[in-house]
Amino acid sequence: MTTLNESQAIEELHWQLGLLQTLDVGLLVLDRQYNVQLWNSFMEHHSGVVASDTRGRNLFNVIANLPVDWLKRKLDAVFMLKNPAYISWEQRPYLFRFKSYRPITGGAAHMYQNVSLIPLRSPSGEVNHIGILVYDVTDIALGKLQLQQANAQLKALSRQDGLTGLYNRAYWEQCLDLEFSRFARRQVASSLVLLDIDHFKAINDNYGHPAGDEVIRQLAALLTRLARRTDIVGRYGGEEFGVLLVDTGSVNAEIYCERLRRAAEALEVEHGGQRISFTISLGVAELTSEACGPAEWIEQADRALYRSKQAGRNRFTVYGLE
Repeated sequence: MTTLNESQAIEELHWQLGLLQTLDVGLLVLDRQYNVQLWNSFMEHHSGVVASDTRGRNLFNVIANLPVDWLKRKLDAVFMLKNPAYISWEQRPYLFRFKSYRPITGGAAHMYQNVSLIPLRSPSGEVNHIGILVYDVTDIALGKLQLQQANAQLKALSRQDGLTGLYNRAYWEQCLDLEFSRFARRQVASSLVLLDIDHFKAINDNYGHPAGDEVIRQLAALLTRLARRTDIVGRYGGEEFGVLLVDTGSVNAEIYCERLRRAAEALEVEHGGQRISFTISLGVAELTSEACGPAEWIEQADRALYRSKQAGRNRFTVYGLE
């Protein structure tokens, strides 16, 4: 005959098991051989495997795409140290590859998860079972990832010229300052090229400002195509551009300038049914110990550019070799 206390204990156990089944958290219990002892309804729903098919089976046979060696090391450490372990979605986006069914963030390809590995002590203090709790943190993860993406975009926009997509003047000058500091340490030559579009005002007057903007965009695209991965290209202002040729002396800078000059001269910009041709003038300054700072380096390149314009435009001039 069942006593009152026994009936209460059975009833409490029934409540507890019902609660475990209805939790919106994955719960499974493993023994030391990684055999499944408990598999709640959350795990059933998201894995498609019913609890009756998991009882006593090895977890790695129940779920085929788990990181076997990695997870075994985690579980063995919990058994040995008798301390909990935690797996954040930022360390590993998921442990169980479940689809995401979040109504707000339905665009996620999988469920992002936080996972807790809890040692379950017996009355004697031994740990022969581990409870695994699986939390669906898809909303939190996607929110953080979207914020990171937005911050990255804002950072890029703060560096980018809106018309051309090149570095804007402020960020390009920061790069110039860094290169000047690097030269002070290494004494390895770099060259600065300043260039602008010849008679740009006439282009605006004859074809309109939208056409002038298109010419600027096409020249920026040309600069990007001819740049090396290490070159730093920026829009200095208006129709003027700056190119920082890292680890490049004036001799190689001359080769670059002539190639760029010819490419610009051959370029035809189509806008509004019209074809627009233009030329550019360039000034080059190799960084030497003569320059006291970045501002003077820019001034040297600007003087060389002025000499090119004085000499008839559509040419380049190297500072110190006028």
